[in-house]
Amino acid sequence: MGTDDLERLQYTGEERRFKDGEIIFKEGDPGLGLYLVLSGKVRITAVLGDSGSKPLAIVEPGDFFGEMAVIDGEPRSANAIADGETNLLFLPSEEVMKFLDHSPRAAVHLVKEFSRRMRDFNRRYVQEMLQADRMSMVGRFASSIVHDFKNPLGVIGMSAELGTMEGVDQKMRDTSRARILKQVTRLSSMISELLEFTRGTSTTELLRRNFAEFILPLIQDIRAESEPNKVAVELESQPPSLDVAINEKRLPNLFFNLAHNAVDAMKPHGGKIIFRFRADGEKLHIEIEDSGKGIPPEIASRLFEPFATFGKAGGTGLGLSICKRIVQDHGGQITARNEPGRGAIFSITLPLAPKLGG
Repeated sequence: MGTDDLERLQYTGEERRFKDGEIIFKEGDPGLGLYLVLSGKVRITAVLGDSGSKPLAIVEPGDFFGEMAVIDGEPRSANAIADGETNLLFLPSEEVMKFLDHSPRAAVHLVKEFSRRMRDFNRRYVQEMLQADRMSMVGRFASSIVHDFKNPLGVIGMSAELGTMEGVDQKMRDTSRARILKQVTRLSSMISELLEFTRGTSTTELLRRNFAEFILPLIQDIRAESEPNKVAVELESQPPSLDVAINEKRLPNLFFNLAHNAVDAMKPHGGKIIFRFRADGEKLHIEIEDSGKGIPPEIASRLFEPFATFGKAGGTGLGLSICKRIVQDHGGQITARNEPGRGAIFSITLPLAPKLGG
């Protein structure tokens, strides 16, 4: 506002003094008028999302604040706090509106200032929300890592304890050492998988491998990890002794992730995981079914999206996104479904390796 406008308004105002840190008004208070800063400063703050109260602006001497509630007649949308010893002029809403009715120039100036502040607020709000979203993503990602690493770390800890007990023979020490090395290799593979997933890249060297020889030891490992949670692992059909193009570091992560999700879904009562295998023409079909409650309808349509999760105590849903990437990098497909009276069923299709020779 111009100097003449301010001088005219001052005759209708009431001077008010505030100590450092004293609240001038709070979010939700009635908007009874606007304030002009005569001396000192005022901090305007507001709660943005889940990130707590954030500073929006510092109002200097000669400037005004609290105009939004005067214009729209709504409660205060932010907090105003004295920043040091502050002297304000309070201008009642009725007097301000009368003044604006008789001073179009002041009304235009007020609208322009209001628009500028809203633009600044929107920009600051977007920045705060992006930062909060980034921090939330980091937290969820870290949670996923911790959750997924629990099983191999548990095996390492147990094997180390068994292998170092007094009186343990060399055979047990060798077995424990082999288990530890196997889990360390698995952890390394999981870390590589996570890093490649976050970078949006993937390196998949596929080698010809007999599928039965590959999957049967893996199922034994899954069975050993599932039993403490009262989950039985069953083979409804045997895996075929056919060649499949496999990356032996990445493909195990697919089956571990699906099995661990199934175990989580059946806690605390336990249940069973059923593996089925069938070769058809040039494809290998694999089904993994659990006896849990099935896929929650709330996330069924976005099950393989990053961080899609519902009602799980641990994890974030990142594992299924990684599963999809692994299957696709092997030239296959993965789907999921519910059927009445059954748990979640995941179907995986992998191409069989071409036969050698004529």
